[in-house]
Amino acid sequence: MGSFGGITDGERTDAELLVAHVGGDRYAFEELFHRHHRQLYRLALITSRNHEDAKDALQDAMLKAHRKAPGFRHDASVSSWLYRIVVNACLDRLRRNKIHPVTPLDDDVCHLGDPTARVDTVLVVERALLRLPLEQRAVVVAVDMHGYSVAETARLLGVPEGTVKSRCSRARAKLATTLEYFEEPATTVRP
Repeated sequence: MGSFGGITDGERTDAELLVAHVGGDRYAFEELFHRHHRQLYRLALITSRNHEDAKDALQDAMLKAHRKAPGFRHDASVSSWLYRIVVNACLDRLRRNKIHPVTPLDDDVCHLGDPTARVDTVLVVERALLRLPLEQRAVVVAVDMHGYSVAETARLLGVPEGTVKSRCSRARAKLATTLEYFEEPATTVRP
């Protein structure tokens, strides 16, 4: 791979890689993509609900990021910029492909008692996330799973901070209801 002022690609920051890409370094964008691929694909998968759509949306997003890199203003982190592009690509793809039916989960799935013996917790949480409306899922994934602040999430999604807060609140309430069987039984304190 290339180098930047004697520094290997593994040591360059995201911003330095993007600047190097704009400057003509053929390998800089590839390194940036590989650095964030796993997180961006997971975001696309959670947003799209479908492996093929997630792959296509991620590819569309990376092509757009590759072409739009010279216009990056450096007023946010590169990872936030990539995150925004992926979310927008997923939303665009979902709008174009409104033919995907939504399959509601059986109510029996949510009342299994202690599901740890039969169901992997990660799968249950992902199913619960998929039951959320797209806008709520996007904000709760950004804030609660990826650690973005409310302000950053508002900028990423192009909505007011109050909208992010209300969507997070609604999403968390729905998730709490869906996942309530994960709660520990209340212990009784005797005086």
